[in-house]
Amino acid sequence: MKRHHGLGLAAGLLLLAAMAAPRAFADQAADPMGGEIAVSEHMVPAPQKGLEIYVRNKHLAGVSKFGPEKTLVFVHGATYPASTAFDLPLGGFSWMDYLARHGYDVYLLDLPGYGRSTRPPEMDAPASANPPLETTDQAVAALGAVVDDVLQRRGLQSLDVMGWSWGTAIAAGFAAENPAKVHRLVLYATLWVIEGPIALKVDPDHLGAYRQVTRADAEKRWLSGLTPEQQTGLIPPGWFAQWADATFATDPKGAAQNPPVLRAPEGVIYDVVRYWQKGHPTWDPAKLTMPVLMVQAEWDHDTPPYMSHTVFPLITHAPWKEYAMLGEGTHTIIMEKNRLQLFRVVQDFLDMPAPR
Repeated sequence: MKRHHGLGLAAGLLLLAAMAAPRAFADQAADPMGGEIAVSEHMVPAPQKGLEIYVRNKHLAGVSKFGPEKTLVFVHGATYPASTAFDLPLGGFSWMDYLARHGYDVYLLDLPGYGRSTRPPEMDAPASANPPLETTDQAVAALGAVVDDVLQRRGLQSLDVMGWSWGTAIAAGFAAENPAKVHRLVLYATLWVIEGPIALKVDPDHLGAYRQVTRADAEKRWLSGLTPEQQTGLIPPGWFAQWADATFATDPKGAAQNPPVLRAPEGVIYDVVRYWQKGHPTWDPAKLTMPVLMVQAEWDHDTPPYMSHTVFPLITHAPWKEYAMLGEGTHTIIMEKNRLQLFRVVQDFLDMPAPR
């Protein structure tokens, strides 16, 4: 792992998805690292009329008071929901479990059209019948609704936010416009201005309301650009199937097709075509005024290292910042053999006192 720091004001993003409607509850999930974890879930009204955002919360059982430095919200990426990534119990525990065991009050949200959140009615029609759904600005507004809900529930003024992939544009976009509400910001696999073709399998000239992804598509994209030697042992046995089973189960209508598919809103691709491929990012790094960590893996072909290398020096008003590159991992290192490297680097950033 190589790690870079920037200091000074100017220096410088489980429960397997049940298909029943979410319900308010609080139960105890055994934490494989020790102790008991309290789990709850609820829905938050989305800015788009008639839609609701699914939110899951985990923390140590018996603890109810948390400061901004111990409260965090996860934001997912362009294709798959947060609920089957950040809270997937690979090897017996999830990243949410890991954070909760470290004393955090941790939340995830599925954006409208994803996971266990409400799907817009346009997703019941053919994709070509409607324009792309859930653009970046709508996703930023959805994150804002969830952040405000958590702040109100916990009586806080700010909290930590972490985004993965497209979720970095959502998290950073929110943080740039609402700096007082973000205590620390983590950008995992940062999306930025794109050089060359995009990694996703789409036709930019014929974008519909949503796109459809098969399990084969997902696996191919995950391993894209890797040599046979790099692929060997990268994903521990059974982990891809566990993730795919949980993820594709969140879309019963798509799962009923032959072959089964996962439907994902196309708004992010619309934004890639009209913004990031044209050199126009959706957020300004200079507006980030909180501590920032950027982290990624060296074999990331979806948001390659050049993106983070471009963004890092543009973060000029953070009180301090870090960039960490992790070895032998892809865009999805969160679910690979070296995922604990990711967890530990992020945990260290979240827990450490200000360097000066």
